[in-house]
Amino acid sequence: MEAWSLVANREDITSLFPEQTAKYKDLKVQFSSVRQVRGDGNCFYRALCFAHLESILHDARALQRFKETIIQTSDGFSSAGFDQSSFKRHMNTMLNVVEQCQRDEQEDRLLRLFNRQMTSDGVVQYLRLLTSAHLQNHADFFFNFVEAPNLLVYCHQEVEAMAMECDHVDILALSQALDICIHIVSPEGDEQQLTHHVIPEGAEPSLHLLHQMSHYNILYPRPQN
Repeated sequence: MEAWSLVANREDITSLFPEQTAKYKDLKVQFSSVRQVRGDGNCFYRALCFAHLESILHDARALQRFKETIIQTSDGFSSAGFDQSSFKRHMNTMLNVVEQCQRDEQEDRLLRLFNRQMTSDGVVQYLRLLTSAHLQNHADFFFNFVEAPNLLVYCHQEVEAMAMECDHVDILALSQALDICIHIVSPEGDEQQLTHHVIPEGAEPSLHLLHQMSHYNILYPRPQN
């Protein structure tokens, strides 16, 4: 991965995983390529947003629906008690990225946007704040899964702050907030097979992420024959 890249070009999966263990062979059978994302504590949010936009890049209706979803999140922020000054600028950055994708449905444009530090980090900050708002708006459900004095402390310290690694509860909250289904594959653990998590369960994932040593990269499935 290039030293400066926040999101790198796609590469053949064998270049990242030359090992010949059963798990890695299985990974190569299921996925053809991988896109590395910088391991800066923000990798999940950056990977999720890039992968989702890439998956709908040539679908004008899906891009418009995603844009409308982002606009509607303003209500969720207000319900959670966020002042407009705390989220509006980051939400506008996210909207601007989507609008540029609508104007120019090119992977190169998307890659350039996500490698501009200010733009890319603005998107990540928006997603972090959105995750926090969703957790707070559904506190009756989520507080059971949070290890902190209370949910608000958890959101301020672990979710909203940049460079903090995300937990499963954050992934579930963001998936719900944006109505995105995520497939997470992990080669870790003692099992002989890869671990697969689809969030929410039973849905059809629009993006695939590799989780390894607390880090997320983007995976691309092999075409189904």
